[in-house]
Amino acid sequence: PFLPVPPAKVTAAGLSFPMAELGGPDGGRDPAVSELQRLVAAEQQRAQFTAQVHNFMEVCWDKCVDKPGSKLDSRTEGCLASCVDRFIDTTLSITNRFAQIVQKGGH
Repeated sequence: PFLPVPPAKVTAAGLSFPMAELGGPDGGRDPAVSELQRLVAAEQQRAQFTAQVHNFMEVCWDKCVDKPGSKLDSRTEGCLASCVDRFIDTTLSITNRFAQIVQKGGH
């Protein structure tokens, strides 16, 4: 059967479909629609992750690489490694904080 798909909206993270509209009039009880919703949500997460990685790479490149060459010197390698470590630590800290807020009921 043909499933009407609402118009897509292009965002910085990729394509976005209004989830309520994908559910249809029966509230999304159709297994095919539920699977489509799951696939769209997974694709959106992948697109957001990719956008974050690209942003992170740009920030670290601008911070650490003075003059591109055929290979990185030890100072540049160390700077990039520290930048990556700070990015990962910050991301984990923010994620843990949000998890704590959610566990406390949003307060």
